[in-house]
Amino acid sequence: MPPETLMLYKLIVLYILDRVDFPMTNTQVVSIITEREYANYFTVQQVLAELVDDGYILLEQKRNAAFYRITPDGHEALSFFYKNISRNIRDDIDMYLSEQQYALREESSNVADYYEARKGEYSVELKVLERDATVIEIHLTVPSRENAETICRNWRKNNADVYAYILNSLLGDNEEAAPTEQTQPDEYKPI
Repeated sequence: MPPETLMLYKLIVLYILDRVDFPMTNTQVVSIITEREYANYFTVQQVLAELVDDGYILLEQKRNAAFYRITPDGHEALSFFYKNISRNIRDDIDMYLSEQQYALREESSNVADYYEARKGEYSVELKVLERDATVIEIHLTVPSRENAETICRNWRKNNADVYAYILNSLLGDNEEAAPTEQTQPDEYKPI
């Protein structure tokens, strides 16, 4: 692959990460690039690895996903070379991110992870993040890997209800403590 092409792919990744204010998963970045047929899956993985090695993006690895965020060095590199990305590609990415921002943010802001704490016990970490602030964080110990996986899967669907229930319970509004209709993460209010 010619160096100019590889550089373009790196700039596209930096541009995507620069246009959002939350970390993006590996799947999200790869999908944006491959769905538009800018590059194939393996090329995107190579580009992501090289950008991490060069210090232009930061990789945060969780059991269930890898999250990427642009670094100050990445911002600086992009500011020098972003004009090397065609206007059509930038407009296409901007339009996609504008249309999908809520879905992308929600997917990235709901963290569910687990690990084996002791033989036969699993520790589950559940979080909702909003603009790098933790809205809610729950740690549980469960007796099996299956329980941990089920909790992580259900957290993505039910985190708003769980948050509302806990908040209402702790504020003493017990009559309304039952789960409510799911609210959007942007409606969360820290305690």
